[in-house]
Amino acid sequence: MDCDEAEEMEDTTLEEEEEEEGEEEEELEEEEEIEEDDDNETDIKGNNDDGGESEIYLPGKPMEEGEELTFDKSAYKMYHAATTGAPCLSFDIMPDDNSQIQTEFPFNCDIVCGTQSHGKPNQLLLMKMMNLTAMEEEDSDSEDSYIEEEDRQPQLYTLSLKHTGDVNRIRYTKLGNKRVAATWSSVGNVDIWDLTQHFDTLNNNRVRNQHQSVPESVRPMFSFSGHQVEGYAMDWSPTVAGRLATGSNNKNIHIWQPNEAGTWHVDQRPLNAHTDSVEDIQWSPNERNVFASCSVDKTIRIWDSNQVGAKANMLTVKDAHDLDVNVISWNRNEPFIVSGGDDGVIKVWDLRQIKNNTPVATFKHHTAPITSVEWHPSDNSVFTASGSDHQISIWDLAVERDVENVDPSLKDIPPQLLFIHMGQTDIKEVHWHKQMPGVIVSTAASGFNVFKTISV
Repeated sequence: MDCDEAEEMEDTTLEEEEEEEGEEEEELEEEEEIEEDDDNETDIKGNNDDGGESEIYLPGKPMEEGEELTFDKSAYKMYHAATTGAPCLSFDIMPDDNSQIQTEFPFNCDIVCGTQSHGKPNQLLLMKMMNLTAMEEEDSDSEDSYIEEEDRQPQLYTLSLKHTGDVNRIRYTKLGNKRVAATWSSVGNVDIWDLTQHFDTLNNNRVRNQHQSVPESVRPMFSFSGHQVEGYAMDWSPTVAGRLATGSNNKNIHIWQPNEAGTWHVDQRPLNAHTDSVEDIQWSPNERNVFASCSVDKTIRIWDSNQVGAKANMLTVKDAHDLDVNVISWNRNEPFIVSGGDDGVIKVWDLRQIKNNTPVATFKHHTAPITSVEWHPSDNSVFTASGSDHQISIWDLAVERDVENVDPSLKDIPPQLLFIHMGQTDIKEVHWHKQMPGVIVSTAASGFNVFKTISV
């Protein structure tokens, strides 16, 4: 992508890469494509070169000479991968207005993300993935599949806007008819962007296919520099349109209230009960003034945004993890919060018992810091998590161990662990797609994955 233009739109056809030996690879900053599954992607199945029987592979298990990990298509209902010019380590899904659940392939998926390009110009990206097919459709040998092959190819369209600084985190919301995104910048600003026109352009077949570029500068509709340092914590309220909470590395949390003029009033009196960097924020799904936060100070705190000073911090879970608490997710239908920390541990907290400072479930599977957690949008017992150990795990709290029929090789695996997805490097965020049951989108240093497993 050309960084000298404020906006640019491109499309790419999904193709299998066939690089001849000695062929020069393209620069990462110029690469943008969406791919079908290939043998470079791995999951929990193993295979050996002797044509021997496949066996379950568990991360960390030593591999014998001649063994290699292979992609097990039978474990997935859908899998696609996409790469952008620079890593996008935070993103959010932009759902359709009609709120219709997509149950039939092919799927379409719209996301907004931002780059971290290490000193080079950064961008805010709108991405439209189209014709995301099921695994069996990709393997079809029917005559019709050859006739329609070009029409069936997944497509990736993007539109880019210049962004000052790395995008630490991005969150999307709908305000009336406006499509709005908030970005946390590495330069210390929180910016609000009106993406309505750009989203419409990306969804207009005629305009999109012309590959138009818009040369004029695009600026945020609102910007706040009062945090004075960079941060990561950010969440839009699901109960009050336009209300935003942001937390920074200097332990301060600011509450944003929308004005009638289309701007925001940011409370200049920060909530600062944390003693170290605020890492994540989540509003309550049903209480207008209540939100939760987690921090490097190892605590999870519950707040009442109507209060000021020390009174605002209603509850504190001390030493929630042995190390930094990186991420939290608030269950949309049950009084549960799931948290993940630098200790690689995932914990589930019941808000009705949170004063006891004891989680109702603790899982130690990941071998590196947890980077993202999120509850399933409709299945109250299911959540997903990602870690710096290059794994995405899917969990179901409703599963109990069958002590009579347990596989001896799996005796040390929590029965609630449904699935392990691998193949990405340095995974940063995972989100369920609310309009595509069971579909997960993830981003990592190596690019995006969009997949649906047989487990959920």
